[in-house]
Amino acid sequence: MTKYVLKRLLHGLVSSIIVVGIVMIMIYTMLDRNLIFAQDPVFKNLGNNEKTSYMYRMWEEYGYIDLFTYTDYLLMLQANGEIDEDTRKSVASIGKKPESDSAKVAEYVQKYQDYCDANGYTVVRLNAVMVSPKKYANGGKEQLFASKDLPITHRLISYITGFFTVDNIHYVDEDIDIGERKLTFTLHDPIYGGKFAPAIIGNGTYHKYLLYVDNQFPFIHQNLLTINLGKSYAVNAGVDVSETMSKKQGSYVLKTTTFPTGLTEESADDLHTAVFVTGSRETNKVNADRFTDDYTGVNTIKSGKSKIGYSFSIGIVAVLLSYLIGIPMGIAMAKNKDKLIDKIGTVYIVFIIAVPSLAYIFLFKAIGGKLGLPTTFDMESASKLMYVLPVISLSLPSIGGLMRWLRRYMIDQMNSDYVKFARSGGLTEGEIFRKHILKNAAIPIIHGIPGGILGAIVGAIITERVYTVPGAGNLLTIAISQYDNGVIVGVTLFYAILSVISLVAGDVLISLVDPRINYSGKAR
Repeated sequence: MTKYVLKRLLHGLVSSIIVVGIVMIMIYTMLDRNLIFAQDPVFKNLGNNEKTSYMYRMWEEYGYIDLFTYTDYLLMLQANGEIDEDTRKSVASIGKKPESDSAKVAEYVQKYQDYCDANGYTVVRLNAVMVSPKKYANGGKEQLFASKDLPITHRLISYITGFFTVDNIHYVDEDIDIGERKLTFTLHDPIYGGKFAPAIIGNGTYHKYLLYVDNQFPFIHQNLLTINLGKSYAVNAGVDVSETMSKKQGSYVLKTTTFPTGLTEESADDLHTAVFVTGSRETNKVNADRFTDDYTGVNTIKSGKSKIGYSFSIGIVAVLLSYLIGIPMGIAMAKNKDKLIDKIGTVYIVFIIAVPSLAYIFLFKAIGGKLGLPTTFDMESASKLMYVLPVISLSLPSIGGLMRWLRRYMIDQMNSDYVKFARSGGLTEGEIFRKHILKNAAIPIIHGIPGGILGAIVGAIITERVYTVPGAGNLLTIAISQYDNGVIVGVTLFYAILSVISLVAGDVLISLVDPRINYSGKAR
């Protein structure tokens, strides 16, 4: 069994990487890269050369190109010892157009051109745009840079190799004086005023707390290993997809907080999430009053759940409701084939299959509204009634599917030869049903349980949109509409991994339920 599981997981991982590669090909080669600026307010407000320069910078951010500026070239020469700082500064400013360059500047611009040509870069020089001999037009400053398209293989390898990040004491730049770089283990977390609370605290790391304990599920938390699904540039700018899906939402939760300097005030800051921000105490007096070092970048505590939290809360209840209703109904329909309950169940199944999901979701939303149930989701509300309509809307098709397939499987089993032999052997109908028919018919249904549970994490697009649930279901569609490539790739990988895990978990589950199923390759 262990060998089988590891083999399936390995194959699933390879398949997930292939899927990500296909999505990258679709995004980076089949879609117009200019579409990423369709809803970019910064781009719309820029003009002339600044707009073009911004386009190239964002293409680099989105993973389309490798950008290499004239400034980067001069800094590279200085780092290699080929020029000193004075020389770099003297040739850093190019002319408003090529003929305006000094002889020295022209020499280094030509060297830059030769270097770029040799390394596959295409040089772009934008001449100054002037409104008068001495006045630049808006965004009209001269520009000199080079770029080359990044191959899909490079993007895919970089993405996969950067999937995990392990924090370490050498994260902070060596030139920054932060004292001794070390990890400190303590049984008495200073955030809790010396009370018993184990923690590992870093200095020189990105996160201040690499491991800590608090009163929030799952109680033990870590920042040592970070999963990087892909950084968002539009949906949640600058934030990784994993954090976007797992970060809590809602209003701030204020509590009495004692900061490292001893300052005590009502704050929503979560000091356990502190990360290093270079020079933050020098540039911000508030940080200087609160913190004793540059570990000042903190998240805030909020009252609501994360996107995954809301989706999973609704989804898991819907899954439980589906099995609690769908399985008994499917059994009843099979046992009473062609009778009233079977006909009623068949009508329901046909209704669910025939009517578009959007139609019956709005139908039940209207009915629920008439009954006084909340029809929109409110993160600030303590009422659990707002979960009712989304749960019902999600469970309806699942109930129909379970009824349909369980009825079919059971009727197939009822007509099998082994059932006839069991009857001839003197077993009662109840014994045949419990020991043989139901057990065999339930195997395909049981296989889908892990998929149903894990599927609840990703949310439901239509249901969440109709009821304005702040869950994970909308994330992919929003990312596609805003051409947020990082989120599209990250969510795709997330879905692929969940699919692999659900398939393997389903195989393991049915082998536990039915000992006849053997994945070891040995006969039992």
